[in-house]
Amino acid sequence: MRKLVLILAVGLMTIGLQAQEEAKEKKAEIAFESDVIDYGDVAHGADGTREFKFTNTGNAPLVISKAYSTCGCTVPSPPTDPIAPGESNVIKVKYDTNRAPGPIRKTITVYTNASAEPYTLKIKGNLLPAVN
Repeated sequence: MRKLVLILAVGLMTIGLQAQEEAKEKKAEIAFESDVIDYGDVAHGADGTREFKFTNTGNAPLVISKAYSTCGCTVPSPPTDPIAPGESNVIKVKYDTNRAPGPIRKTITVYTNASAEPYTLKIKGNLLPAVN
């Protein structure tokens, strides 16, 4: 009788551990093609829209819950729908090129269900003076 109870207990523990492992395996993961976009030299008033391309390399839907920039001159637009495993998408970023000329150095912070820690994306470049 003790052997039977022991066998049943070990069997139930094994099933429980397998269920926990399967639950752990279902996770979204995000992989960016690049975490930096270099605008290079940008003309004053030019189109300041660029895209950070990424893929959900996990096996659960990826949700981008929030994306924001270090200033109002840079506006990120993440997708609002979940991204299925294996699918790719973009976070659009619009930099206001009607500003004072000079270096561009901005950071975009992205929160997802793939990690408790946010992802940091950067844009850089040089905004040229307006041509009269």
